[in-house]
Amino acid sequence: MEYIIDILEGNPLTGKHLLQYSRHRALEVWRFCHICSQITTKTISRRYLRLDKKVEGYARLSPSILREFLTYTVIGLEKDKKLIEEKASILKTEIDRISRGKLELAESVIKQITESHSRPETIKNKTAVIIAGDVIYNMAHSENRPEFSTGEVIKGSDLDIIIVTENLDRKLVEELDQRIYEQKYYLIKNPAYREEVDYIIKDIARVKEQLRFDCFEYMVASKILAEGRFLFGNQDIYGKIKKMVSEKGIPVKLGELEKTAAMERKQAKDCLIDTSKAISNHENNLLFFTTEEADEIF
Repeated sequence: MEYIIDILEGNPLTGKHLLQYSRHRALEVWRFCHICSQITTKTISRRYLRLDKKVEGYARLSPSILREFLTYTVIGLEKDKKLIEEKASILKTEIDRISRGKLELAESVIKQITESHSRPETIKNKTAVIIAGDVIYNMAHSENRPEFSTGEVIKGSDLDIIIVTENLDRKLVEELDQRIYEQKYYLIKNPAYREEVDYIIKDIARVKEQLRFDCFEYMVASKILAEGRFLFGNQDIYGKIKKMVSEKGIPVKLGELEKTAAMERKQAKDCLIDTSKAISNHENNLLFFTTEEADEIF
């Protein structure tokens, strides 16, 4: 693995590109970069809570150790710190650009869907559209990956959109659902986009029920409502949701889970770096590798 030092000579790289040049397993390259005294790294990502059914207690940090290394980390030699900082700044600017572009696309799509609805003003007044996921943390990426349900290759982070309705007629909800679904299909299939919209429509009563936070699905829904940002629609409905989230103590509960996830992340890294420990492939997958991007919103 010493030849990695030659690869990095005057040439800091993201984890993805270093892995391509090295032609070694990801864990081996990651581990070498963390134990070699001549190598240093600069990570520009923000870590945040992710709920994962495969993890005991459900709490883990996103991005995963591997995704953070591949997409959000610049690796170089200690003596090239200035170059590393410059490349990390460029990477951060690009991630911000991608996040901003996806956010603008989401807003544009929702406005277009609303305007094409038979009752646009009613939809605007009786819904609050919320966006969540990588985009709101300025962490969206455009790495190609398969979309779970269709197998189509899409561009990176999906757009998690939650539409909360209040006193909206069922037929109008059905029409809204159909129009969003049509746009979802169009954005996946159109080569100019290849974007995935993951969405759900629910009423305010369902929100209240989910804030019980007493099963995995409700925990996921509560987390999305707590972290989500207003995208379109009625600000009063959005404010009501945020008040309910606060009154149910959801931010405190999520904060405790995030502390647990951070501690376990550190333990996982220490375990992966320690070459004296035998780790099964299953443990590797849980500790290191990116999970399948197939999480649902509820």
